[in-house]
Amino acid sequence: MDEAIVVKEREDGIGIITLNRPEKKNALNISMRRKISEYLNRWKDSEHIGVVIITGAGNAFSSGFDLTEFQDPALFDEIYESSAKYHRDVWHFPKPMIAGVNGLAFGGGFDLATLCDLRVSSIDAVFAHPEIKFGAPPIYTPLSWIVGEGIAKDLCFTGRKLDANKAHNIGFVNYLVEHGQVLSKSIEIAKQILEAPSDTLRFTKQFMIKQREESFEAAFRIEHDQAFKEVLFKHLKK
Repeated sequence: MDEAIVVKEREDGIGIITLNRPEKKNALNISMRRKISEYLNRWKDSEHIGVVIITGAGNAFSSGFDLTEFQDPALFDEIYESSAKYHRDVWHFPKPMIAGVNGLAFGGGFDLATLCDLRVSSIDAVFAHPEIKFGAPPIYTPLSWIVGEGIAKDLCFTGRKLDANKAHNIGFVNYLVEHGQVLSKSIEIAKQILEAPSDTLRFTKQFMIKQREESFEAAFRIEHDQAFKEVLFKHLKK
């Protein structure tokens, strides 16, 4: 198992993925994205795992993508391909997903929390899209579905920080807890979800995905796929 990803399959049907690079604020590298995709694809048809929690080790959820990899042009294809697959695997996962946001969630970490179904946040968490400052267009569309176009545009254009209380007030964060309670609260919510029949949960989640599927894919091709190839790497090469 990759040490940067710690996975636990609980007997109660909850799968937990922990981003485990606390010294790097859980920055997501190619290997981590591939591991997340691997486990999500393993669990999507599992009769045992019914809800997935993604959280971070230490005092951060995720600072976003590992920018050291962007310094190596030879990694361009792997960065793009792993990113495109990982985002879509999270979005299309057919069972409920909870983001246990235990600290800062910047850039790709903000996106990961956005793509989950529910968000449990510590009171000291902070959300932001600072990547706009170095030429990476944020993923706007799914964020706008949660908080509305006006707030999403503000966050994406300015890169300003959004504290946990404000994130809760605008409906981005579903549950706000003390720092040490993020995982326990996430598990509590997961158990409540699992009280429903598994086929009902799957139908409900698939309906939720289907309702936004065409809009998501059309937007994601522009906001992610096209942005990688036409905008982001142009700025990184300067």
